[in-house]
Amino acid sequence: MKLYATLTELLDEARGRDREIRFIDGEDDETIIRFPELWDRALALLGSLQGRGMQPGDELVIFSRSNLDFVVAYWAAMLGGIVPVPVAVGISDEHRIKLFRILSQLERGTLFTETELLQRLLDFSKSRGMDEVTAILESRSVLMNDVTPGESAAVYDASPDDLAFIQYSSGSTSDPKGVCLTHANLCANIRAIVEGLHWTEDDRSLSWMPLTHDMGLIGYHLSVLAAGMSHAVMDTNVFVRRPLLWMLKASELRATQLCSPNFGYKHFLKLFERKGLPEGTNLSGVKLILNGAEPISYDLCDEFLAALEPYGLARTAMFPVYGLAEATVGVTFGTPGDLFSRVVMHRHSLRIGEPYEVAEPGDADAVSFVKVGQPILDCEMRLTDDADQVLEPGRVGNIQLRGASVTERIYGDDAATASLFTEDGWLRTGDCGVCVDGDLVITGRQKDIIIVNGQNYYPHDIEEIVAQVDGLDLGKVVVAGATPSRGQTEELLVFVLYRQDIESFATLAEQVRSVIGEHAGLEVDHVVPVPKIPKTTSGKVQRVHLLNAYLDGEYDDVIQKLTPHVDTAEGLDDDPLVAELETICREFSKDRKIGPDDNLFEVGVSSLTLTEIVLAIDEKHPGKLDISDLFDYPTLRELAEFMRR
Repeated sequence: MKLYATLTELLDEARGRDREIRFIDGEDDETIIRFPELWDRALALLGSLQGRGMQPGDELVIFSRSNLDFVVAYWAAMLGGIVPVPVAVGISDEHRIKLFRILSQLERGTLFTETELLQRLLDFSKSRGMDEVTAILESRSVLMNDVTPGESAAVYDASPDDLAFIQYSSGSTSDPKGVCLTHANLCANIRAIVEGLHWTEDDRSLSWMPLTHDMGLIGYHLSVLAAGMSHAVMDTNVFVRRPLLWMLKASELRATQLCSPNFGYKHFLKLFERKGLPEGTNLSGVKLILNGAEPISYDLCDEFLAALEPYGLARTAMFPVYGLAEATVGVTFGTPGDLFSRVVMHRHSLRIGEPYEVAEPGDADAVSFVKVGQPILDCEMRLTDDADQVLEPGRVGNIQLRGASVTERIYGDDAATASLFTEDGWLRTGDCGVCVDGDLVITGRQKDIIIVNGQNYYPHDIEEIVAQVDGLDLGKVVVAGATPSRGQTEELLVFVLYRQDIESFATLAEQVRSVIGEHAGLEVDHVVPVPKIPKTTSGKVQRVHLLNAYLDGEYDDVIQKLTPHVDTAEGLDDDPLVAELETICREFSKDRKIGPDDNLFEVGVSSLTLTEIVLAIDEKHPGKLDISDLFDYPTLRELAEFMRR
């Protein structure tokens, strides 16, 4: 494939192709624009932005629920030399605070958003007394419905070394870090992706990944655009509400290229196991399903492929990959057409600098890892010890990269930029791995990051939220993520320093779950009391010691005592409809009892779990309830009354 010099050149060439982008906002709600039309609409919006005084080098924070509006705004900024800054629209307080911190970081940032979203942001900032943020929102916002085609736009003559856009990592909130990507970074990675996946203009892609995520934006919009293929972008919320629609649309559109992180397969299977797919669904045309963005479960991949085999999905379609934002997106791929494979290792052999040990799958200390291939074009990789010295093959090491797609800096943060690189210029990914038969295997993370549903969260962000609970402070709480040997997704754990009786701890644990659910929209798997927080001599918390103790089963007894044994028929409300809703909640809420008058946003379950509950209710009462109704009727009793009306 051609190596483009800039994204402007890429779009200019794409507008000469007779291909389309399909935006899927529901089963029967779709909008199609052709490649030439994308150029024209972006140019019209650019004229309006330039008419408002925006110039090359200014930043445009794109904050929208509409994928179509997002794409047009992204390309309008790109054509004008304006730097797009994608930010996801979330429902929790932490999502809003992250946006505020990004706006405060940017030198010349303008918020591009919708009227309803801006009003909610203003209400939130004013209620919190955030006067500086309120001033930014009131003076530096552009509403999408106020934008009208302006004067003829001036396309900026970008150079390869110009900053193309800023990619903020998903999930993190307290100190969001913006990865600066140049046109050269993006174009190099795009070419490597297209060539490494053997994409052609005759392929068709379908993605439900958010366009604010690097896999969704770079992998399944920019790269497929460069390959010249028609592609469909499904609204992420549509997938979450109706996961089966993903495969129905893949069949209908004859899509050949799909993608999903680990949690997407699990979410799909939960509904598939109850409803299945209609007869005639045909997935035989699917060549690849890229699997990345979070730790990959071999067993979950196997379960997903087995479930869809009757519909023609080939086992060779599952395609594990490794990537990260600091390297644009793609880092290692396997060979298209090969079967994905795994390696089973002893968990306690995975120390930096040590050789890994093979284990039997049934061993109590066995952990299974999926191979993620070799470095793609223009990317070099090495494994080192903690002193940045290269290790011999077969030893577990820190993964370091260099190449054309690697960022040069973190926006406005010299200290973070300096810590990102070794003295000889290699990028520290923060991930650990080992090469097995020439393929990279990701064995863990050196950096303290928890990946939940494909998004990255820093433990200290969540610890600060927990510290809001009376009697707790940062020194008494440790948050960590762990994937048990037989688990399919990462668990969110909270360790709390506590030396009193276990019965009184249960109340505190519920408070911890609730405050994390309310403020971060995350669901805690276990809150564990510990008599001591292990620390280094310099006072740094040693999360690994707590995690190893958890994985070794040292806390199994106390967790068992703290886990409520909820009988699906015990203690239900006298109202039959309320009782039915309670029973549905008990199926999905990880043994957590949700009462008729509990606020669903304050009981410590995730937004994904709430969606699964609504899906299950919709199965029994079609058309009675939408996920948005929870905001107006947040308890089961209120929901029941609403459904009756």
